[in-house]
Amino acid sequence: MHLVDSHCHLEFSELAGDLDAVMQRARAVGIRRFVSIGTSVHDFAKVLQKAEEMDDVFCSVGTHPHWADGETDVQAQDLVAHAAHPKVVGIGEVGLDTFFTTASWDAQMRNFLVHIEAARQTQLPLIIHSVKQDAAMEQVLREEDAKGRFPVVMHCFSGGPALARANVEMGHYLSFSGLLTHEGNDGMRAIAASLPADRILIETDAPSLAPEPYADQRNEPAYLVHTLRVLAGLRKVTPEELARQTTENFFRIFRKVPDFSLV
Repeated sequence: MHLVDSHCHLEFSELAGDLDAVMQRARAVGIRRFVSIGTSVHDFAKVLQKAEEMDDVFCSVGTHPHWADGETDVQAQDLVAHAAHPKVVGIGEVGLDTFFTTASWDAQMRNFLVHIEAARQTQLPLIIHSVKQDAAMEQVLREEDAKGRFPVVMHCFSGGPALARANVEMGHYLSFSGLLTHEGNDGMRAIAASLPADRILIETDAPSLAPEPYADQRNEPAYLVHTLRVLAGLRKVTPEELARQTTENFFRIFRKVPDFSLV
């Protein structure tokens, strides 16, 4: 069984002390591709370094909403230039969040639109962080989609059914993390169970959002298998079948990542 962790942060300090062991454990459970997600364009070199060090690691470039105020100088052409690197396979993460961050709305929205333009130009997937801003997120995505399509991954999807339907209508992919394994997330589970099979991805967001039975501990890519099993149960398929489907979906949206046979 081969898997892909479509969203992790391998350069974060929480993983620095034993990253080699972390990667060994992940590969031992079948993870064959990792996308280490950029959160700051100004610090992008740190993300790219990890991708360049390991054949099975790729990365994205972008500004997380948390850091929006400090990166309003980033232009679409800057992102496009970084995306020319063979290891850069996505734009983001970027998005809207007034729950976990205090960054100004204007800066978040400005950066979001810049990243959308870069995704439209490169046709690399835009990796979106959206927390409790379903209406605003849907409005922006519909308006921008009407100007010209761009591929989208809704990272760690936590929105409601209306946003999920809108994403599916626009051809987007929805990714689920360890939050899916936590009790009480019935709404998220219902959405994950009902989505079209060809629109689902799985991720860890390591070192954050560890699944059960590791909740409140440091997360790592090897724990992806716990999310896989829960999601397979919700969708009434085997973990092996879901692994095949989510891996196929990954290579369809992350077209720049070479297939397992090529690395």
